[in-house]
Amino acid sequence: MIAWLRRSPRCCHAGIVRQTRLTFGLVTLCVSGFAQQQIHIETFEKVWSTIRDQHWETKPGGLDWDAVHREFRPRVEAAENAEAARAIMREMLARLHQTHFTVVPAVAYANGNGNQGGDGSPGFEIRVLNGRVIVVEAEEQSIIRTGTEIVSADGVKLAPLAAQLAADPAISGLTLHRAISQQVTGQPGTKKKFEVLDGAGVMTSLDVTLTEARGNLAGFGNLPPQHVWFEFKRIGNSGYVRFNEFLDLVRMMAQFSKAINDCAQCDGLVIDLRGNPGGIGAMAMGMAGFLTDKADLRLGTMYMRGAALNFVINPRAGAYAGPVAILVDGLSASTSEIFAGGLQDIGRARVFGTRTAGAALPSVFTRLPNGDGFQYAVANYISQGGKALEGNGVTPDVEVKLSRESLLAGQDTVLEAALDWIRRTKQ
Repeated sequence: MIAWLRRSPRCCHAGIVRQTRLTFGLVTLCVSGFAQQQIHIETFEKVWSTIRDQHWETKPGGLDWDAVHREFRPRVEAAENAEAARAIMREMLARLHQTHFTVVPAVAYANGNGNQGGDGSPGFEIRVLNGRVIVVEAEEQSIIRTGTEIVSADGVKLAPLAAQLAADPAISGLTLHRAISQQVTGQPGTKKKFEVLDGAGVMTSLDVTLTEARGNLAGFGNLPPQHVWFEFKRIGNSGYVRFNEFLDLVRMMAQFSKAINDCAQCDGLVIDLRGNPGGIGAMAMGMAGFLTDKADLRLGTMYMRGAALNFVINPRAGAYAGPVAILVDGLSASTSEIFAGGLQDIGRARVFGTRTAGAALPSVFTRLPNGDGFQYAVANYISQGGKALEGNGVTPDVEVKLSRESLLAGQDTVLEAALDWIRRTKQ
């Protein structure tokens, strides 16, 4: 029987403040503090057990994972708040000395994952350059041109948001880009209000109606349908291939095959993987086969728990034999890195641009009980040259950075460097 109820501003759990003490008869409970502590513990257990069960090594990072549990759980139990608990879990993950293991704060996870804003396109593509959100490519019908700074989208100031995300070491460049991109996209047919700054320093407010993203919808596994597109054109006597993801396998492989056949007499071939986050790993092996007729070549090896997958190149008769340049940037990830890094290692391609994302491993993002996101890898990838791409990325043979100044002048400095190399190679 409840004899009486007493409220006190003090919490009955040390370290958790401004909680409520409830006394029922002779039993005293700190309800909110206890609930918060339980969320911390459930979150920790989810992180710890996922690594125990999913890591490609039975002793993750060479560690006694049970001993790690005994060390860190009491610290999580005593954590004063979510931020402190998150810091302790990040410290535990750092013991692995491996990338793609991180806890992402709920605000960044919500902004940077999924497609909450919709897939409506504003008619331009952005990058964060020197802390500013800059249009790096604009569709022909877009009223916002290449080189323009997007200052705000529907009232959200983008440079401060980018700075806030960049300040957190657990937030990767890919996650940052996705968070910013979701601010400029939305449902097709709706309007976005942008504040933009042109090359002359003039600020303008523009209403832009979002359109359906280009490409064909294609699904794979548990992934939601994605808009996938492929582009091929001639630039002088060089071929230029670009596609946004390694998905829509049948259609994409057919288009790549046609591009190679059409470019049989080209002086060189440029494959632009900038902004390409990857996709189906097997497509890298198939596409590489159009670029060499030599047998027994590999792009690298992926190691999983109890198994290894060799990325063997499937050579094609009549493969393209001319110079191959691959363009990459900090958003080239996963299969893009395997393709670019593997061809670089076997000496079949020269890589231009900036270091890739270093996100070559198959990884999973899941939501934790406290609302944070948890990213963890389930395999390790070693390139044919013996390098771990995860966390390191592919280092270009020729580093070329985009700048707002060159974009405003209508120059793609990365592409121009690749075309110049092809011209010099053919002389």
